[in-house]
This record gives sequence, structure tokens and C-alpha cells, in this order.
Amino acid sequence: MMSLNIRSHVNSLAFEPITKRRSANYQPTIWGFNFLQSLKSDYTEEAYKSKIKKLEEEVKHRFDDRAMGHLCQLELIDDIQRLGLGYLFEEEIKKALDTIACMNDMDHTRTDQESLHATALQFRLLRQHGYEISQGLFNHFKDEAGNFIASYLDDVKGVLSLHEASQLAVEGENILDEAKGLTRTALEKMKGDMEPRLAKQVIHALEFPLHWRMPWLEARWYIDIYDKKENSIPTLIELAKLNFNILQSVHHKELVELSRWWENLGFRDHLGFNIRDSVAQAFFGTLGMNPEPQFSNFRIDLTKIIMLIALVDDVYDVYGSLEELELFTHAVERWDIEAIDQLPDYMKISQTEISQTDFKMHRA
Repeated sequence: MMSLNIRSHVNSLAFEPITKRRSANYQPTIWGFNFLQSLKSDYTEEAYKSKIKKLEEEVKHRFDDRAMGHLCQLELIDDIQRLGLGYLFEEEIKKALDTIACMNDMDHTRTDQESLHATALQFRLLRQHGYEISQGLFNHFKDEAGNFIASYLDDVKGVLSLHEASQLAVEGENILDEAKGLTRTALEKMKGDMEPRLAKQVIHALEFPLHWRMPWLEARWYIDIYDKKENSIPTLIELAKLNFNILQSVHHKELVELSRWWENLGFRDHLGFNIRDSVAQAFFGTLGMNPEPQFSNFRIDLTKIIMLIALVDDVYDVYGSLEELELFTHAVERWDIEAIDQLPDYMKISQTEISQTDFKMHRA
């Protein structure tokens, strides 16, 4: 009888396992709540509204300058975009590129007199903006055997522009695929023998294609490059710096709002396990997609979604038991508020907030 009692007791314990919780050991964020709340800027849009408007008008007048050559117009558009000002001159840029594309369609021989730099820049800008543009534009830079003429590969500025253009090749464009390899090799050889500003641009271009970069970080980098450029337009650099500081102020306000939202949720204090506290990092990701001021609501809403997805990811991958996760999955699939009652307390908190956020997104 004693042995039977012992066996019965042991078996009952076997059906009551202790849930072992894991921890991801996330380190405290350097972007703490108090630090983010302290972010301030003197550059408000209202304070500089008239100044911005004046500078914009001065730059717009340059598009109407009939004395401006084809290449100068292309370089102006490229500089404006790289300085993070493209959203301010969308109409002017489209009108200029429409004209350039039309001229290119009507006169296929026109580029024969243009430099490699001008042709490659034209190709890149038109393709970036969705115009149909053929790789055949580069045929006159090749000899009868179909190889790029060596003399063109001695022009650093032209080779750099061709390299940037070749990054926009689509499948089957053999001319651009060949140019991509040739220009990389040529630039690697030449970068030690060029003036510092151009060398920085070459190193930058060889690291990543332009369209892979975050526009806002690229703008900050290019402001320094353009500031030292020969024949730069003082009005344009002044506008770029002022615009950057004003938008930085807008981003600060959004980050302050988001950090307050995250703090008020109280997940760190009430969930009972270590979660990712990465509001600044999540927000930074949204800046990579749309840094312009008109997308403020997009950045704020997407950051909230990213944070809640990270929270659910931690519940699944780190803290939750199999039984709890089955209940949680079922509750999410049903999307029924009554299903929350069946969940553990820490899951009730996250599920309620996710439901409320989803409702707000649909209303917006």
C-alpha cells in the first residue's frame, strides 16, 4: 500500500510541471524616457516660415533660367534630391524631367555630343523617377567590338556617374551589368589619386548604391559634401541646412510623443519580463522610408505598430509557454474581447493594447 501511495503522489506531480521562463537579457536602452523627453530645438517651422519661403522661391527661379544648360539642370535636380529637398520642388523637377525625356525621345543622336557624366546622370535621374529609358543610351561610348572605349574610363566624374547609373540595371541589361564591374574596378584604382571631396564621394558610392541608403542620413552626409563643392549655390546650401534643422525639430517632437506613449503603457513594470525598449530605434526605421514633414502620422503610427509587434515577438520567442501561446493565438484569431479572460495576466495587458491600437488604426 505504501508503494502505491508513493507512486500515486509522484504521478500527480508529473501533471503539474513548473513553467520555466526564459529571458532575452535585453540591455537598458541608451535612449531613455527622460533623455527623449528633454529633446528640444529652436528650429520651429513657424519661426522660419518666411525665410524658407524666400529661399524656395530663389531656387525655383533657377528652373526658369533659359540660359541654364542641359547638364546644369540635371546637376541641380540631383543636388536638390541628395540634399533632402526633393519634396519642396516636386512640380519643378517633374516638369524639367518631362522636357528632358521628351527631347531624348525626339533626338536619339543628341547624347553623342554629351559627356559620359551627363549621359549617365540623365539615365539615373530618369529611371529613378520611373521614365522609360533604354541602356542603349550608352552605345556611343563603346567601340565597334562592343567594348567601352578606354578613354572614357579615365574621366573620374563620368565613371562615378556611370557606376551610380549601373546600380539601377534591370535583369537582362548587359551593357549596365558590364559597366557595373568596369566602373568599380576603375574607381578602386583611381580613388587614391583624386582630390579629397571627390574621393569621399567615390568611397561612398562604392560602399552602397544610392537607392539603398536612408534618404535623411544621405541628406546630412551630402550637405557637408555640397558645402565644399566648387560652384555650389549659396541659396541652396542655406535652404538645405535650414530645412534639415526644421525637420529635425519635427522628428524630435514625434519621438517625444512616442516615448511618452510607450512610458504610459507601463509594459516594463507590469508584464513581469524583460522586453525590448527600443522606441528610438523603431522610429529611426520609419525615417528611412518617409522623413518628410507631411508623413508625421505615418511615422508615429508605424512606430507604434513596430513596438507592439516586437512585444508579441518576445512573448512568443522568449517568455510564453506552449499552452499560453496556444491560448494567445486562439484569442488573436478570434479577435474577441471575451477571449482575453482565458489568458494569463501578462498576456491580457498586451492583447488589450494591441486590440485598442488596431481599432485606432482602422478609424484613422
